[in-house]
Amino acid sequence: MRESLLRSIGLALAAAYAFFIGWLYIRQPQTVAEMTGAMSASIGVYQVDETAFADGLRLFRASQFEASRLAFDRADRAHQDPRTQFYIAYSYYRQGWGRVYNDDVLFQRGLEAIDRAIAAAPNGRIVVEDRDLQMRSGDELKAELQAGLRREASDFNPLKVFRQRK
Repeated sequence: MRESLLRSIGLALAAAYAFFIGWLYIRQPQTVAEMTGAMSASIGVYQVDETAFADGLRLFRASQFEASRLAFDRADRAHQDPRTQFYIAYSYYRQGWGRVYNDDVLFQRGLEAIDRAIAAAPNGRIVVEDRDLQMRSGDELKAELQAGLRREASDFNPLKVFRQRK
């Protein structure tokens, strides 16, 4: 009896270790904060720093996008909160949008952030209820960022300077 119990415990520990290695391979966290945040998010105990999020939101509304991203990063160190990642992506969109041309580097970073938000959202769907935003879903924002990265004949239309930023 004692030997079979010891073997069972060893098997359970080996299975848990294999699961942990597989999880690391799939998630590929880049920092320890991302790893601990992803682990806590997977069991439902991840929390965002609401004070830093409020600072980021205030800076975002004041069009201080680089500063807002720093505050949002402080609020969501593990990049696991869909709402925070949505605002980070939106800040890249707003900073990179231009009447004549869009900043491809900023739009690409925004696309990466919205992909993180969609991946972290339940059922892959994120909707932010904010009256100040013209785009409130992750799908709308992702489509707008992808359209900004495409090169088309309509990019050379001189009437493009009259379009409005969302």
